Amino acid sequence: MLSQKTRYALRALVELARVEGTQLTSGELAVRADAPRKFLEAILLELARNRIVISRRGKFGGYTLSRGAGDISFAEVIRVLDGPLALAPCVSRTAFRKCDDCPDLATCSLREALLRARDATAEVLEGYSLADAAAGAGAEVLRQPA
Repeated sequence: MLSQKTRYALRALVELARVEGTQLTSGELAVRADAPRKFLEAILLELARNRIVISRRGKFGGYTLSRGAGDISFAEVIRVLDGPLALAPCVSRTAFRKCDDCPDLATCSLREALLRARDATAEVLEGYSLADAAAGAGAEVLRQPA
């Protein structure tokens, strides 16, 4: 499940994609992304540490995307903030480990379905960029409760 932290991050990043090349302050982003400012500031710092945004301090400071909006996928942002896309660690590409209660990976009756779910999820999220969301109504989908 997508955390609220990641929802706020994606909404703020889509706003940066919409004004690509222009800096926005954390306050402006908080208003545009409908996110609590202090919480969003912490999220933006984490995104800056992971080189998704660039932070500039001072009177004329703000945030910009670190690279083109088309080069930043939803999958990348989700992995940075929420961790692997996989439903179980035994099917993760980025944080693989055997499940604690699984006696044997080769005979696990759940693994095939979890692999397919991971692959389908990754295909969609890796193929959907901030530019895609900025160009369409993708950001609105993130605001809807599950």
